Amino acid sequence: MANTFALILTLSTFITGVIWCLDRFKFSPKRKRNLKKIKEKNQYSLILYKTKNVVRRPLWVEIGSSMFPVLAVVFVVRSFIYEPFQIPSGSMMPTLLVGDFILVEKFSYALKNPITHTTFIKTGKPSRGDIAVFKYPKNPNVDFVKRIIGLPGDKIVYNPDLKELIIYPNCSDNNCTQHLPIIYTELLPSKWTMFFNQDSFSENQISNYEVPIDQEIPSNALRQYEKSEKLDIVEHQILIIRQAFTESLYVQSNMPTNEWIVPDKHFFMMGDGRDNSSDSRMWGFVPEKNIVGRVVFIWLSLEKQEKKWPTGIRFTRIGPLV
Repeated sequence: MANTFALILTLSTFITGVIWCLDRFKFSPKRKRNLKKIKEKNQYSLILYKTKNVVRRPLWVEIGSSMFPVLAVVFVVRSFIYEPFQIPSGSMMPTLLVGDFILVEKFSYALKNPITHTTFIKTGKPSRGDIAVFKYPKNPNVDFVKRIIGLPGDKIVYNPDLKELIIYPNCSDNNCTQHLPIIYTELLPSKWTMFFNQDSFSENQISNYEVPIDQEIPSNALRQYEKSEKLDIVEHQILIIRQAFTESLYVQSNMPTNEWIVPDKHFFMMGDGRDNSSDSRMWGFVPEKNIVGRVVFIWLSLEKQEKKWPTGIRFTRIGPLV
């Protein structure tokens, strides 16, 4: 859908731009010349009659010329500066919630062709701990949002019992002992709970609800637990289901389960909702060319659940991500 919109926006901007140029450099000068000829005849009644027809632009020229400046601004801003996205699922909870509308800074890492996503100019490097939007490697027409956990050359070790990470930087040869200091705080009950359909635990029948810690939850719900994770200088909260064992489905060649070495020009992504996220643990690495940009701002947050209508606005969530 995102690629389709980008294509439509690009074509619309191009077509209206051609119309604007034709009007500016061909049709408009011609109208002025014709108007001058009429005035030179110095016939007042003839001037009144013909002037209206001479200076009037055809409807298609009027619409195209008027739309071009607006479309041009939208095209430049959306393609190279900021692009809005909506959070559809709870995989990045509690950092990003269902109903959050985010702004992605497109120029954080590179300026890219909005259609082919090829890089024009590199402007920066993705950092460990950044929240990034990227094209899902298995279906580039789908946009995902996750946190960058592993950089090229990192060795990632994930403990599915403790739900904790060990990261060895610059370990492309798998012969490394110096790991990155990652600080975890105590695991505490969270206000966020996961409600399941009584008859099935399928992903499509999961809802996240906010239930105060001092209140009991129904039998078809699980209380999530929360703790802080500090990667380098980036500290954030992660959600965990203590009863869940998240099996990593992606097994890298010549590597044990739950261990990966990030290839060159690739990144390892994970959701902050560690037991409710389809990420690199499930399907592998994200190529650098797939990264759209860095999430920097929540510009609107609606109180809503997946596949349901919003019920209000969360004003306290609006603002920059730190």
